[in-house]
Amino acid sequence: MEQRSLRGPKLAWVQEEEEGPGAAAVEEMKEVVRFKTLQEDAAVDRTQEQDPARGLFRRTVEVPAMVRYIHQWLMGNQFAEQRLNRALLDLTEEQPADVVMTLLCVAPSCDRAAFTMWKSIMCSPRTAEPVQLMLLDVLGSWPEHSTFTSDGGKTGVFVLAATLVMWKILQVPCVPQMVTVYFPHLLVHLLFQVFFSTLDMPEEVDTFWKGCQQQYGLATSPNRFAVRTLKSLLCQMEHEDVVLAMERKRGWDTLLCADTHHYAVGLLAREISRVSIPLCSRIARYLLRLLNTLEPRWELPALAFLVEVLECLNLSGGSANRVLQILSRHLHSKCRNRRRLALRALLKLIDNPSMSEKMGSLTESLVELLCDADGEIVSMTVTLLSFISRDKDMLIASSIALRLVQALLPLFDHVRLAASSHSHWLLPGHFVPCGFPGLSQAEPHAADAQVFFSSFHTGQ
Repeated sequence: MEQRSLRGPKLAWVQEEEEGPGAAAVEEMKEVVRFKTLQEDAAVDRTQEQDPARGLFRRTVEVPAMVRYIHQWLMGNQFAEQRLNRALLDLTEEQPADVVMTLLCVAPSCDRAAFTMWKSIMCSPRTAEPVQLMLLDVLGSWPEHSTFTSDGGKTGVFVLAATLVMWKILQVPCVPQMVTVYFPHLLVHLLFQVFFSTLDMPEEVDTFWKGCQQQYGLATSPNRFAVRTLKSLLCQMEHEDVVLAMERKRGWDTLLCADTHHYAVGLLAREISRVSIPLCSRIARYLLRLLNTLEPRWELPALAFLVEVLECLNLSGGSANRVLQILSRHLHSKCRNRRRLALRALLKLIDNPSMSEKMGSLTESLVELLCDADGEIVSMTVTLLSFISRDKDMLIASSIALRLVQALLPLFDHVRLAASSHSHWLLPGHFVPCGFPGLSQAEPHAADAQVFFSSFHTGQ
């Protein structure tokens, strides 16, 4: 069949308005399914005309059965898919969740008939967006997504089934427009899946995947397949340079190791930012929405991406508060890498007026980090405190100030110097410490501490 551009008067593969001999077959198919699924419900049938709501319920109940029937019919009628397009689109428009979940359950390996159905519903302006949103919902779960269909059945599908659908869709010459619209969401969920399929591979998922490998000749593991799908997505969005840059820097291999996954995510963020700031902004906004609901194990990669693209965000209004809330939470994390990333992000934002005014609220959390065993964390913390202290209007509570002096004193040779002899109180309940003598170059962070004290002393 002739392929048409998405910008043309009709989307590729979809001829939903065509009439012809196939219409009779569609009506016959509907009657067969209706008979099979509702023959025991004669009482409901008899009252349909008097109660339109019951008629709607009746149509809803038959949706999963109709999807199964269309799939079976297409398996036996290879060249007649156009005859069922209108029926399939009507069903999907009315019950998109039912159609998506039933199709993933009936044909998890996305056989020829299923792929024909996916192409139709993903390329129609009537159904494309709700179907794409349902696929995203499934892709965001690992290893299984479950839901109740309208016929009362609980349908469970493996996330890899949805990934397989996306991979096949990305191979066609005319990719559905919704893939472009939801590109940032797809990219994030595929990264999510790479990580979890690397960490965990349940036996039933492994069995399912072996069947897919045999069917499609895929000599690859699920996490590598997710990476392959991610590469296809980037290439279809005309970001081949990003794919090649990741190849040169061995980023894709790094992505496949749980311990280094977040480094590779950060690298991918930097490479994307080099080619498209607007795209980075869209991805970052989506990550901000997800960071409060994400699986905790994937918070580190999400934070790694966000840190690299913070400059792309508009941090006016509520966005600044949301970012600060997320970073503050990670300052208290038991994970050292999360603490480092949170500090890196704050250092990047210190010159942003929307953020610098709010950072004073982090003083207590930063003071606690001065006792960290990681030298890099201590150094970044002292630098941040130095910047925060330059705000003339900021007053530090005396209890925090005392802890601050106690934490910084060990950075100097004369740790036994009494804090009281090197500080004076300027305001009731607040203080400004003076510079300490005897600065030792042997202490790696003493210079940072001296800068900090100087800023207080001079009132900069």
